[in-house]
Amino acid sequence: MLIRYGYRISIQTETPAMTVIKMSPRPEVMLNARGPEVFSVSPAVPVDSYLDEFGNLCRRFTPAAGETVITADAVMGVSGLPDPVWPAAEEMPLDQLPDHVLVYTLGSRYCDTDRLAEPAWKLFGAIPPGWGRVQAVLDWVAGHLTFDYQKADATRTAYDAYRSGDAVCRDFAHLAIAFLRCLNIPARYVNGHLGDIGVPAADDPMDFSAWIEVWLSGRWWTFDPRNNAHRVGRIVLAYGRDAADVPMLNTFGPHVLKDFEVWTDEITTPDPAAGGIAMPPGHPDHVPGVAA
Repeated sequence: MLIRYGYRISIQTETPAMTVIKMSPRPEVMLNARGPEVFSVSPAVPVDSYLDEFGNLCRRFTPAAGETVITADAVMGVSGLPDPVWPAAEEMPLDQLPDHVLVYTLGSRYCDTDRLAEPAWKLFGAIPPGWGRVQAVLDWVAGHLTFDYQKADATRTAYDAYRSGDAVCRDFAHLAIAFLRCLNIPARYVNGHLGDIGVPAADDPMDFSAWIEVWLSGRWWTFDPRNNAHRVGRIVLAYGRDAADVPMLNTFGPHVLKDFEVWTDEITTPDPAAGGIAMPPGHPDHVPGVAA
């Protein structure tokens, strides 16, 4: 399966402000790209790249004062299969976890395990360890939180979401991660693209998504607290302990977000007339009269 993904973001700054973005797929994910990611900053400025401590690709640049438009566009190959499921996967004893996994058992900025340990063990402590207990956590989080894009709050922690019930996708992820870590199950936060592929299209505009990965039987498994479903077409951009490790855009100085557009669409039919690929209606590159 081929997926075209990208974004167009416009920000306004009063002074030059160094900017770091983490909106490109991780290096190992880019091995499946069908050509390079077309990235641009307008007005043009020098752009440097580096990998952070989690191996996420970061782009760093300093735009001039005024409006800056950041765009990216690429085509990615994915399996076309839903997230793998293995109900026999087991939790691992702490003393058998690899060193690099241990950090994902600890509390972090948005996953305040110290405040959630008691409810975590009351809710899930009696459930047999393994895949079933992880799924029980996701079922509870999906049923307890109510998605409301209008109530997004950049300071809301897992405990805050637990108390209020309000959430966007990052809050679903944070609460599930915090509960799992309280149970000594390593879990990490994932940012990425997840289009409406194989499911009814959502009414809200396309956005980036957040989900989690959980360490069972010696490997990471994908779980999605927001949708609580095994979906098709994920493109991983970055992962870390929580959203504080993987901000999409971080300016060292104030900025105003003027425009924000994201696309994640399955490519279905080549477009011979355009010499390229036909995109679905509603995509910024859709050509009227050409079926997608």
